[in-house]
Amino acid sequence: MKRKILPLSALSLLIAGCSTEDLPQLPTVDVGASQCSQQAKNVNMFNFMQSDYLWNDEIPSGIQPRSYASLNDLLNAMRSPRDRFSFLLTEQEYLDRYVNAVFFGYGLSRQDRPDLGVMQIRYVYEDSPAAEVGLSRGDQIIEANGVAMAEWYSRIEAGSATIDDIFGPNEEGVSVDLQWRDPNGVISSATITKREVETNTVMHTQRQSVNGSEVGYFVFDTFINRSEADLNRAFDQLDGVDELVVDLRYNGGGLIRVANQLASQVAWHEVQNQTFVTYQYNSNYQSNSVPFNLGAGITRLNLDRVYVLTTGASCSSSELVINSLSPFVEVITIGEPTCGKPVGQSPRQFCDEILYSINFQTLNADGFGDYFDGLPVNCAASDTIVADWGDNADPLLATAYTHIQTGQCAADGVAALSRATSRSVATGNPVIDKFRKEH
Repeated sequence: MKRKILPLSALSLLIAGCSTEDLPQLPTVDVGASQCSQQAKNVNMFNFMQSDYLWNDEIPSGIQPRSYASLNDLLNAMRSPRDRFSFLLTEQEYLDRYVNAVFFGYGLSRQDRPDLGVMQIRYVYEDSPAAEVGLSRGDQIIEANGVAMAEWYSRIEAGSATIDDIFGPNEEGVSVDLQWRDPNGVISSATITKREVETNTVMHTQRQSVNGSEVGYFVFDTFINRSEADLNRAFDQLDGVDELVVDLRYNGGGLIRVANQLASQVAWHEVQNQTFVTYQYNSNYQSNSVPFNLGAGITRLNLDRVYVLTTGASCSSSELVINSLSPFVEVITIGEPTCGKPVGQSPRQFCDEILYSINFQTLNADGFGDYFDGLPVNCAASDTIVADWGDNADPLLATAYTHIQTGQCAADGVAALSRATSRSVATGNPVIDKFRKEH
């Protein structure tokens, strides 16, 4: 059953306490029910952007807000050329993703491989229909509803089919017949049916002995409300480890207070009373700094070094963890350069829509925050999906273990580093792209 949409007043309270990048400094826009015509919403959003948008001095002149058919059209007209991150959600999308942490689906994320004629599984939520039938990261879907994936990709390229034709609409009770092959070559099949899926934010946690050191590893998927408890469970399992590998390869960001919690639990002995982040706004507001804060965090690992696995999908709060810790402890990044989002947003409500426009830029204690081209990696490795989480064959995790053992990157990472550091920054909004790949 779908969640009920809360009254606008209740949603305003939720946004104030549960925003993606929650900051109290920026004013809340007060939009009453009588101001919910399209023109009224446009005018209110236009005024808010003029006041609070980080790049408000780059908004084109002459925009007539009442003339736009939607808030999205108006946002596209107002955005800076460098802004690929501002977006809009409906009330229900906001509640499902950031408050309730649920969506209707099978509970899987895909990676398209038309070159191989398969659809790879990037991850599976733990209490989901996909998990119940045995699907996991590394599996390859080879057939859907009796049609080979190679044929589906041909139809999609020809414009005669879409991904929605494979997985069906976002509704409870929709089913799909899948056939897949696991990394060992074993073929399985099942019918799975969409239902409400809760999105756990820690995908995997393990401890492993590497060259005599106890190494902790966990996969962290997004920074939302339930992440506070998920992180505590992960850190409890890793208490006492000598080294830590944090896998943020698909983490598109979220709540800054949760990023603060994660960073503080990693190295509290080095960061206590130090500056976690400084927020820089447009000329209408003064900068302000926030110290490291355990927040809901309990277990503290007190490490002097941390390994972080990244890709171009590692954004925002993921990058903030790396940048904020770097002045105080050694941070070894492995994989591919991050997406390049040293900016953030506090959501604002306009009747039935939620605006995420860029409001601020983030700087670390050294005053550094200019990484619009992404944070570079110390050791390059390609995110090739070969097995489930935690498998030693995973290129990113294997590279981290190699560095722990030898103090150096893997030998074959030199050429990969050159390719990775020269890549162009991905286009599109990483948060929206992530949602579109989940089913």
